[in-house]
Amino acid sequence: MADQRMRLIDIGVNLTNRSFNEDRDAVIRRALDAGVEHMIVTGTSLEESIRAQELVREFPRHLSSTAGAHPHVARDVTRETLSSLESLCAEPGVVAVGETGLDFNRDFSPRPTQEAVFEQQLDLAARTGLPVFIHQRDAHDRLYPILRTFRDRLSQAVIHCFTDRREALWDYLDLDLHIGITGWVCDERRGKELQALVPDVPADRLMLETDAPYLLPRSLTPKPAKNRNEPAWLPHIAETVARLRGVAREQLAEQTTTNAERFFRLR
Repeated sequence: MADQRMRLIDIGVNLTNRSFNEDRDAVIRRALDAGVEHMIVTGTSLEESIRAQELVREFPRHLSSTAGAHPHVARDVTRETLSSLESLCAEPGVVAVGETGLDFNRDFSPRPTQEAVFEQQLDLAARTGLPVFIHQRDAHDRLYPILRTFRDRLSQAVIHCFTDRREALWDYLDLDLHIGITGWVCDERRGKELQALVPDVPADRLMLETDAPYLLPRSLTPKPAKNRNEPAWLPHIAETVARLRGVAREQLAEQTTTNAERFFRLR
């Protein structure tokens, strides 16, 4: 049964991922039973953004979606892609532009191409008035100045799955950005620096996400048989973040849910 004191929103879940093909409806039901009352399905390409919006049509009470092109696929983005994404942004349930940004860790697309496509999607967000769902990995020194140039034209923006250093956090907060925290914070090895930074995020700028099926919380016990993350584990992330911030988990859940509702205009 869901804990009635917990009310959570997962702001980033890749429900179109093929790992959910066999039990997607059950994954959504388990999340609802765990107290995750709404999920934002991430669009990472035009095709995945279309599939995400189709899922929203199936579960309009519990799902919304984003529309965008991840930096990994920036090399495939054309003028027609951007036009189609703009049309998709007008569809019911599409609440943000993204996932967009820069990834200089894997460099699946050339860096200049990533930057150009990121700027094009920021322009799309500015013209549509939608908030932006941003990916940044090993690219803060380039992403920050680009984002700063556009910030006055953007309604809102969130750095999804923040895992960077303290200086980057301060830069983003100076731009009045929101910060998305994932199960990375539950990793006693890789997540130590993030654990130290979590208390520094202003309460009204903090949101929670699983990024499922990725980033299964390392501290989760027992481990799921498939070793696959899913939105039902968001309460575990919430409990970890609440402990690090020294607040009750119910208070943390209510604050982050209110933030997500306001950011994505869910009410």
